[in-house]
Amino acid sequence: MRLRFDEFRRGVYAVVMAVPCGKVITYGQVAQLAGYPRHARMVGRVLRDAPASSGLLCHRVVNSVGRTAPHWEEQRNLLEAEGVVFRSNGCVNMGICRWNFTDE
Repeated sequence: MRLRFDEFRRGVYAVVMAVPCGKVITYGQVAQLAGYPRHARMVGRVLRDAPASSGLLCHRVVNSVGRTAPHWEEQRNLLEAEGVVFRSNGCVNMGICRWNFTDE
């Protein structure tokens, strides 16, 4: 599937904004739900470049093992404020906090 960047960005924004408070989603899941499986890295780029004024809840996106974005210490604080549970290794407890979008 050929990537149409504007369409992809809109899809990423829509998926990320749908993640409920206290839950997280992975970059790969965002890409899949946006209709572009195997574009997880591009999701990261879209979120990194999102303007602060967009109100995008990108702190709710983590990698596949629950690791937060490198060099963004505030992400963990934002997630903990929403009740997201972390393991002793510093990763989100994905068993508890991964958004199960199929249940919604």
